[in-house]
Amino acid sequence: MKTKTLTYTALMTAVICILAPLTVPIGPIPITLGNLAVCLCVYLLGVKQGTLSYFIYYLLGCFGLPVFSGYQGGLGKALGPTGGFLIGFFALAVIGGIFIEKFKTKYMHFLGLLLGDAAVYAIGVPWYAFVAHTDMRSAFMAACAPFILIDIIKMLFVSLIAGEIKKRINPVS
Repeated sequence: MKTKTLTYTALMTAVICILAPLTVPIGPIPITLGNLAVCLCVYLLGVKQGTLSYFIYYLLGCFGLPVFSGYQGGLGKALGPTGGFLIGFFALAVIGGIFIEKFKTKYMHFLGLLLGDAAVYAIGVPWYAFVAHTDMRSAFMAACAPFILIDIIKMLFVSLIAGEIKKRINPVS
């Protein structure tokens, strides 16, 4: 692996560590910038390095660094009610990253990020229902419905600006 690639991977891990803990509490699950950070990461680095950056972030959080939402860390948070969303971000990185690498249009990048975000919900909502001991409808209403529009805006934002950022910094060649 090139030094440049390692440096950008570490830098984007740091970006995730900075953005993901920021929250706006609106209920049992806060609004975070975690998915925006993951999308930006895979957009700039590609599917392999972007997913690796997220993996490093996830490990740091599991080992107790306060990088998860609300500046929390540890296995309790990783396995708690919102832990499925943290796992789901791997799917977001892979699906979004594949679309970004395979297609050239912002529309397709946006679509890939949306499909990746849908995968986050497909993993996170049942996990939330199981851990919170609630039914799927209640889990959907608490852990998904309030965030759909906000997430669409985040994916749109990344789709519109990340290409220009990538041109300017030329992260991984």
